[in-house]
Amino acid sequence: MNIGEAAKFSGVSAKMIRYYEQIGLIPKAARSEAGYRHYSTPDAYSLRFIRRARDLGFSVEQIAELLVLWRDRDRASADVKAMALSHAAGLKTRIAELQAMVQTLEHLADHCHGDDRPECPILADLAEPTAAESRSQGPHRTPRFGADTPASSRNRGVR
Repeated sequence: MNIGEAAKFSGVSAKMIRYYEQIGLIPKAARSEAGYRHYSTPDAYSLRFIRRARDLGFSVEQIAELLVLWRDRDRASADVKAMALSHAAGLKTRIAELQAMVQTLEHLADHCHGDDRPECPILADLAEPTAAESRSQGPHRTPRFGADTPASSRNRGVR
């Protein structure tokens, strides 16, 4: 099958198929006399496998490992299970991080007046060093542009 047919079968775009071939995730496609790529049925199933793994958030490196395991009929399913559980744990960590970000942003937005006043707790928070930065740099105060800058030196636009 040509690259368009392989793309349709697998749900992977032709551009991504060429990329996966370039990085060695799939073998180089056979070429016709005219130079067109030709994919076998196993190639197309590998692409479908890759698509499903990407949909589940596996990295390209992890997918390469999964492909090796998938093709190895003597593999232990425990190896595959360990990879899946490790990935699930990483996703849970990322979900918790994203939920914390949402909570922080919602909290900051709740405390922002959202009016014509220049004071903005969202911008003030973004200007503050993180906890890790504070520990490494010691105590210091980040200037709040607009709030701590004298009115005469603020850029209010061209007159």
